[in-house]
Amino acid sequence: MLPTHSRARTGPAMTTAAALAASAALALGGLVAAAPAHSAVDDGLVLKYNLTEASGTVAEDSSGNGRNGVISGDATALGGEGLQLGGTNGHVRLPNDVMRGLNSITVSTDVKIAADQGAPYFIWGMGNTTNGTGSGYLFTTGNAYRTSIASGNWSTEQTLSANRDLARSAWKTITYTLSGGTAVLYEDGTEVARKTGVTITPGSIGGGTTTANYLGRSVYSGDKYLKGQVRDFRIYNRALSAAEVRELGYVSPEQRVALDLQDLSLGDTSAVTSNLKLPTTGPNGSAYTWSSSDPATVSAQGTVTRPPNGTGDRTVTLTATATSGEASASKTFTVTVREDISDDQKVTEAAAALNVWDAEAIRGNITLPTAGLYGTKVEWTSSDESVVTATGEVTRPAYGSEQARLNLHATVSLGKTKARKKFRVTVLPLPKAEAKEGYAFAYFTGNDLAGENIYMAASRGNDALKWDELNGGKPVLTSGLGTKGLRDPFIIRSPEGDKFYMIATDLSIGSGTSWDSSQRQGSQYIEVWESTDLVSWSGQRHVKVSPDTAGNTWAPEAHYDEKIGAYVVYWASKLYAGNDPSHTGGTYNKMMYSTTRDFRTFTEAKVWNDPGNSVIDSTVIKEGDTFYRFTKDEGQVSGCLDIMQEKSKDLLAVDLPATNPRNWSLMGNCIGKNAGTGGVEGPTVFKSNTEEKYYLFVDEFGGRGYIPLESTSLENPNWKLSTNYELPRAPRHGTVLPVTKTELERLHSQL
Repeated sequence: MLPTHSRARTGPAMTTAAALAASAALALGGLVAAAPAHSAVDDGLVLKYNLTEASGTVAEDSSGNGRNGVISGDATALGGEGLQLGGTNGHVRLPNDVMRGLNSITVSTDVKIAADQGAPYFIWGMGNTTNGTGSGYLFTTGNAYRTSIASGNWSTEQTLSANRDLARSAWKTITYTLSGGTAVLYEDGTEVARKTGVTITPGSIGGGTTTANYLGRSVYSGDKYLKGQVRDFRIYNRALSAAEVRELGYVSPEQRVALDLQDLSLGDTSAVTSNLKLPTTGPNGSAYTWSSSDPATVSAQGTVTRPPNGTGDRTVTLTATATSGEASASKTFTVTVREDISDDQKVTEAAAALNVWDAEAIRGNITLPTAGLYGTKVEWTSSDESVVTATGEVTRPAYGSEQARLNLHATVSLGKTKARKKFRVTVLPLPKAEAKEGYAFAYFTGNDLAGENIYMAASRGNDALKWDELNGGKPVLTSGLGTKGLRDPFIIRSPEGDKFYMIATDLSIGSGTSWDSSQRQGSQYIEVWESTDLVSWSGQRHVKVSPDTAGNTWAPEAHYDEKIGAYVVYWASKLYAGNDPSHTGGTYNKMMYSTTRDFRTFTEAKVWNDPGNSVIDSTVIKEGDTFYRFTKDEGQVSGCLDIMQEKSKDLLAVDLPATNPRNWSLMGNCIGKNAGTGGVEGPTVFKSNTEEKYYLFVDEFGGRGYIPLESTSLENPNWKLSTNYELPRAPRHGTVLPVTKTELERLHSQL
C-alpha cells in the first residue's frame, strides 16, 4: 500500500502484487481507488499551490508565505483533480521576483499532459521575456523531458534531459533540484538525469527581477500553452534530498501496473479490418506483453488476417500483461475481426485510388505504380509509347511543336478479377533553350521563429557575388505543417528546364527544442513546393521520407540522375535501433537517400554515406561524367570539423563502414579552414555562368553566416575566400541556382 506521506495518484487502486494478480481474472474490476494523501515535506517552501480550489481565479499559496497566483485564460478548476488547462491561453501567473535571492531551488508539480499537446511548450517557466523571446529563465518541458536554466536566450541554456518525452495522458510527478552547480531531474520520485557544472543560479536570473513567471505557459511568446491538468505545484529555496523527492511522488511497481492497465485501451475493436498497434510500454513505465486466443487471426504483434470473404466475422481475445519489477497483472480485450471484402470490391477500390499527377501538364517522367491497394497488381499501357511509355518515361515534343495528348490505361488485378481505368494526359513541348544570365538564391536567416522561413534573393546580372533581396526582405515561403519551421532550403531545376522543386528541413530550433531533442524526436518529413517560374509556388507538401527509426531529417537536397530517370534525394538522419522507439540510445548522423520522379512518391530510404562517424549537409555537382560531393564532416572522418570534397562516377555509389576502398574517393578536407574561415557547414556549389570558375557558398555558423569560396577547378580544387561580395542580410544554409534572363527579370520584379 502507499506510505501515508506520499501523494497518491487519483484513479486505480494502489494495491499489492498479489491483489493485482487476483484482479487479473476480473479485468481489473477488483481495484479500488486509494485515498489521496499529501507530503509533509514543507521545510523551505517558497510557495505551494494545491490547485484544488473549486472555483475562482486565485491560486492559494498554502505555504503561508502569501504568494498567491492568478489563474487566467481557459483554465477550469476541477477540485481534487487539480486545474484543467485548455491549451489556448490558460495558465497560472506566479508573483514577480519569485526566485530572488535563491542560490538553490526545487520545483515540483503533478502534471497530466494532454495527448494532443502542441509543441514547443513549457510545463512551467520562470524568468523574463523581451520582444517575445526568453531572456533569462528556468523551465521544464515534457519534450525530451528536460529542464534548462539560461542567463539569456536559448543559446545560453544549461540543460539536463531524460532524452525521452514525458508520457502523456498520465499523471506524473516531475521534480527539478539545483544546488552547488549540480542539477537533478526526477520523474515519479526517481532520478532520471543529472548535470554537474551548472554555472547559473536561479537568483542571478534578471538580477533577481523576473516578471514572466508561469505555470502552464512559456516565456517565449510564440510557444504553445500547456494543455492538460496540474496540481500540487511547489517551489523550495533549497534542493530537496533524493529521499524527500521520493516522498513527493514515488510510484511503486504495483502502482505502475495498476495505473497502466487501467488506462490501456485499443479503441473500438468491434469491427477490426487492419492491423492493431499493440503498445509495448505504458506511460507509467510498465512493460506490456501480449497473447492471443487466435494468433492466425490476430497475432501477439497485432497483425490482423481477416477471415476469407463469405466465412463470417471472427472474435479473438487479446490479453495484455503489464509487468513492473516483480509486480504484474493482466487485462483482456475482445476483438471482432470483420470478414474480408470480395476481390471485386478490392479491385474496384484500388482502381479508384489510382492517380496520375499533373496529367494535364506533364513536363517529365511520371510515376506509374505497379502495385495498388490490397496487394493488387497494376499494369499500364500507353496509346503512344513514343511520348509516354508504360513505365512512365516521357519524351516531350520539341520546342515549338504542339502538345501531345494520349491515353494511359491501367489494369488492376487480383487473382482473376480485373478492372480498367483510363487517364487522359497532356505532355507539353520542351521549353526554348536559353543561356543562364543570373542566379537565384534561397536561404533561411537564423535560429529564431522569424529566421526559420524561406527567403530569396536575385543576383545583379551575372555577378554571383552581388545580390538583391526579394519580397522586401520578407519570407517568400512559410510553413503551416510539421514543426512550422523551415531551414536549409534547396531548389532544383528539372532536366527539361521548366519546372522547379523547393525542398526544406522541417525543424524549428527557435521554438525552443534542443539540438539533442531535434535529433531524437525530430521530424521524419521534408517540406516540398513546386513552381514553373520561381515566383508562384504550389501549396506545401509534408512528405515522410525517413524511416520510423530516424530521429531527424536534415538538409534535404536532390540531384537528377539520368541513368535512372529520377531524382536522387538525400539528407542526414540519425538512425536508432528498432527496439528503441523512444530513440534514447547513442548514434550519429548518416547520409540517407531515396529516389522520386515527382516529389510525391518516394522509394524506401537507404543509407548512402556512412563513414563510421557523423556526416551531414551533402551537396553534389556533376562535371563531365564525374559527380563531386561536398559534405560536412562532424570532426571524426577526415580530421576537421569542416567541409570535405569527394568524387565518384556513380551518384548512387554507397559507402558503409565496411566499404574498403570507399566508392567515393576523398579529394580534400578542411576546405573552410584552409581558406581562412571559422567552422563551416551547409555547402552549396554551382558553376559560374560566364567563366571557368566554381563557387562554394558555406555557412560560417559561428561567425559571418554564408560566405563565398571559389576555385577554378573541381578536379584540382584550390578553394579560397571570394572578395568584394555583397550577400543578402544574414543568409544561412541555402541554394544558389543559375537562371535565364527571363527568370532573372521575373525575380527582380518581386523586389
